[in-house]
Amino acid sequence: MALGDGGDNGAAIPLISDQPKHGGIVRSGSMWTAAAHVITAVIGSGVLSLAWSIAQLGWVAGPLTMLVFAAVTALQSTLFADCYRSPDPEHGPHRNRTYAGAVDRNLGTSSSWVCMLLQHTALFGYGIAYTITASISFSDLKNVRERSSFLELRERTAESTKQ
Repeated sequence: MALGDGGDNGAAIPLISDQPKHGGIVRSGSMWTAAAHVITAVIGSGVLSLAWSIAQLGWVAGPLTMLVFAAVTALQSTLFADCYRSPDPEHGPHRNRTYAGAVDRNLGTSSSWVCMLLQHTALFGYGIAYTITASISFSDLKNVRERSSFLELRERTAESTKQ
């Protein structure tokens, strides 16, 4: 249906209408909720290593690198926002609900398959990295607990030998 969501009788709904499209989904987001989602997405586990990374780069290269990544992120966000509705970013008529859907509609099916392969490979790698990091952290916690119980035992032994 090229001109919107037409019914069985062939009549098409105009592209800009007062009737809700897409199953009557009511979107109640505002600029504040959008900003909250962006902040929670940006402040992830990568922020934890940011201070170390900047320290490694130095006072000149560190802030410059942050500005470059901020510019790339702004450009990427703008491109994603423009690809959300296609072929026209303002009026649709198609909503791309997933990143792979946007790639499929704008670049073709073969590019969509490559996109999904890369996306799922990255997600799989993230899962492995988080699993390894969590296991290392838990083993460190176990070692700290064992050391503290060893120190308590040593203190008790020292106190009992004094008496």
